[in-house]
Amino acid sequence: MPMTLRLTDAEAEALRRRAEYERRSMQEVAKQAVREYVENHSRQDLLSSVLDEELPRYAEALERLGK
Repeated sequence: MPMTLRLTDAEAEALRRRAEYERRSMQEVAKQAVREYVENHSRQDLLSSVLDEELPRYAEALERLGK
């Protein structure tokens, strides 16, 4: 799905420098950044969800282990 990404001049320049350093296109670098962001936040959300659901079940045992 096509989209337009509006960057500040500073953001565009930083992206341009990074892409040049990696010898890749700005688009490739931006797409990788989006993929990494989504992957990292998806993992964090999953972990938080599991902890919220499962931690109360084991709270008493964990408390006893901590003593």
